[in-house]
Amino acid sequence: MKVKPKILITGANGFTGQHACDHFLRVGLDITAVTRNVNFNNQVQTEHCDLTDKEAVRKLIQKVKPQYLLHLAGQNHVGNSWINPVTSIEANVMSTLYLIEAIRHEHLSCRVLVVGSALQFDPHNLSSLTHPYSLSKTLQVLIAQSWKVLYNIDVIIAQPSNLIGPGLSNGVCSIFAKKIVDMEEKKAEQVLEVNNLNIQRDFIDVRDVVTAYETLIKEGKSGEIYRICTGKSHSLQEIINMFKSLTTVDFEIKSQKNNHIEQNLEIHPLELRELGWNPEIQLESSLNDILNFYRNITKNS
Repeated sequence: MKVKPKILITGANGFTGQHACDHFLRVGLDITAVTRNVNFNNQVQTEHCDLTDKEAVRKLIQKVKPQYLLHLAGQNHVGNSWINPVTSIEANVMSTLYLIEAIRHEHLSCRVLVVGSALQFDPHNLSSLTHPYSLSKTLQVLIAQSWKVLYNIDVIIAQPSNLIGPGLSNGVCSIFAKKIVDMEEKKAEQVLEVNNLNIQRDFIDVRDVVTAYETLIKEGKSGEIYRICTGKSHSLQEIINMFKSLTTVDFEIKSQKNNHIEQNLEIHPLELRELGWNPEIQLESSLNDILNFYRNITKNS
């Protein structure tokens, strides 16, 4: 009987983590899901671990001995990083360091995929640093790349854009969808408030992103940074217009008087496309899935 490759997924109970577990189950990997204290999926092995505890991380790696590590765990809220910057550094930087050091210590042949952020800043230009979260994610990537150079740890960096899709998320599309579903149920005033309708982002479905993660752990080049995006930006006005076409609620839109139009630089995932990956889920389909996710929660509550 062929032995399945082992993948360790940190942050497995989060928005992306749950989709990642579902995906890697489908493609036949042996999954160990790492959470702090939650058993959430009876189809995978669950390990509880505080990733800011160096000794606990060492024992985790020693026990599981993965061939792949998908590191999703961390603190991903800009506002919280202002309140507790040290906690953000511990969650994003030290957890990464403890994981790759444990792999080095155990002499494992393990490919590590560290998920960075589009909010990283250029460390050569400190004036571009905007918040502690950006600092923590930049340091996380620098640590990972440095361990590649210093110790030849097999590390790849993924840099996804704005993730959307069904599931519990604090992203703007989920916030809009939840409010619209509340309007459909007549639990909220039929008004959607937005700061700036002209803000533009590259929105990509989380299910396409975890497919990209699979491509990277199988085909990616060690030490490289891969951007994961669609290559096309959409304004919040466009997003809301799509939501309007997917609901019977004729809600009003209220925006701050901010007419600033962002000239958002479109970034294309050329390196990933060369590996054979392409996003498949259309934006409108993704938005519809988000609406249906919250509709199902309302129906079952």
